[in-house]
Amino acid sequence: MTLRATLAFLLYDWLDAGRLTARERFADHSRETFDAVFDTCERIAREKYAPFNRTVDTEEPRQEGEKVVLPQATHEAYKALAESGMLSAAQDYAIGGMQLPYTVEAAAHTFFAMASAGMGSGMLTVGNANLLMVHGTETQKKVFALNEFSGRWSGTMCLSEPQAGSSLSDIATRALPDGADFEDDPLGPRYRLRGNKMWISAGEHELTENIVHLVLAKIPGPDGKLIAGTRGISLFIVPKRLVNVQGELTGERNDVALAGLNHKLGWRGTTNTLLNFGEGRFPVGGQPGAVGYRVGRPHEGLRCMFHMMNEARIGVGTAAVMLGMAGYYASLEYAKNRPQGRPVGARGKDPAQPQVRIIEHADVKRMLLAQKSYCEGALALELYCARLVDEQRTGPPEAADEARLLLEVLTPIAKSWPSEWCLEANSLAIQVHGGYGYTRDFPVEQYWRDNRLNMIHEGTHGIQAADLLGRKVLMEGGRGLQLLAARMEATAARAAARRPDAAEYAGALAQALADVRTATQAAWSGGDAAEALANAVPYMQAFGHLVLAWIWLDVVSSIPVEASTVPAQQGRLRAARYFYRYELPKIGAWLRVAASRDATCAGMPEEAF
Repeated sequence: MTLRATLAFLLYDWLDAGRLTARERFADHSRETFDAVFDTCERIAREKYAPFNRTVDTEEPRQEGEKVVLPQATHEAYKALAESGMLSAAQDYAIGGMQLPYTVEAAAHTFFAMASAGMGSGMLTVGNANLLMVHGTETQKKVFALNEFSGRWSGTMCLSEPQAGSSLSDIATRALPDGADFEDDPLGPRYRLRGNKMWISAGEHELTENIVHLVLAKIPGPDGKLIAGTRGISLFIVPKRLVNVQGELTGERNDVALAGLNHKLGWRGTTNTLLNFGEGRFPVGGQPGAVGYRVGRPHEGLRCMFHMMNEARIGVGTAAVMLGMAGYYASLEYAKNRPQGRPVGARGKDPAQPQVRIIEHADVKRMLLAQKSYCEGALALELYCARLVDEQRTGPPEAADEARLLLEVLTPIAKSWPSEWCLEANSLAIQVHGGYGYTRDFPVEQYWRDNRLNMIHEGTHGIQAADLLGRKVLMEGGRGLQLLAARMEATAARAAARRPDAAEYAGALAQALADVRTATQAAWSGGDAAEALANAVPYMQAFGHLVLAWIWLDVVSSIPVEASTVPAQQGRLRAARYFYRYELPKIGAWLRVAASRDATCAGMPEEAF
């Protein structure tokens, strides 16, 4: 079963993505045009990404003066990606886009992520430009966003600082108006920024002629004093090289300096940087301070940036899925060809008998089936979220609002669940390879190293859990959780009616949903946020398993009974069975500590460690 075949089933047979072409925005498209896009992306991934995945892992980015040197293969891959038009695939025809559904765009990018996640496929550049299309001025859209969509420039997201990672209220970067006429600059209100930003992916390179940094910084309030907390944060466009209103480089370098590269466990194909803003190494107009143009209104920077952060979180989840999928395919191929041992039983004790391939051993089948259930289930989840994006953008008002709220609830799961369980799939892929999996002779160790980042960046596991239990399941009076529960109940009813063999799963899903609802209420019954959130991660693990069980049951309900013996469908049915029998029962322990507000961890005295 290839990725292409899996995508075809999930998109066309399960999500019925072809139906989107009935909408005005996508009327020029058909399954044929969607498949042509997949052909292009699959070819670029096969020719420009996959052959160099090990290269970008071993030839790490290196700093030479003010420049970062990357392998030539990275330049060739980025050029091919930009020329394909995939950076603007979902944008309007009027600005050079293809007006593809986001569902199709997301599916197309999976080819790049599986071929070489560490090399990157423009996720931050696209997210940066998408943010500007929503919150930027017309000039900012024209000058910055359009040049990013074309691939001429690239983009970053600059939030964290050396002393403030997830705690954005503690950022120290400051922005002050640049002169008395700062409000009149045609590129936007002009400020001077000073500060340091850490963990900036693609913060310095020579892949594009300019880099558009989106930077969070604090500006004084009306009384001249800084506003405490996140309410004081504003958002700024800070280009690496200064430009004019025609989008032309002025030839002047902005006061943004590379302070160093972070040397990472994995994902080495993308630079990760410490940037200094306004230290005076490149003074603009003879004055220190990086020139930045405010996006949106003062003190609303975090609200604007969340547009990009939520998009990036789904992108991180998808990258985690595809790294898991790459490991699954590699270990499956290995298991089919590696002879080792003999069958269990009397016949297996005879050394004269030939060895069997390891895929014939029950425990190897268990590890392969676990990987399949994690990775294909998570891929379905990411595509479901992408389909909700299309519904939010192009659906009728009521459906669009439901999609918005469902995305709010599902985004922490779409980011966190694959980053944990597709990493576990990578661990199992190493185990299937045995000792060989722990060597660099096979790719599975790199997949694990690359995937280990995904539980950390774009909001750590703990941040996602606090967001889920502390905000998302409670927002708008719990309406998002109610909408999700209604969809789960509808799936259970549909599956039980269509497939008698799914009745067991429908009952298990209903019970798991009831348990999660009860635990949600119990966690907050004391009215103490510290108590409720002390076990937010176990709660999120249970919630995620509930969501994946629902996704698998929904997938199963789309398989006709008469197709059950088709090998590909047999595989999906077995993966669903595995998830319901081996994985879903785990949620009891997670929910017990969340519901009881267990203080074992939170109450541990520091000195007792």
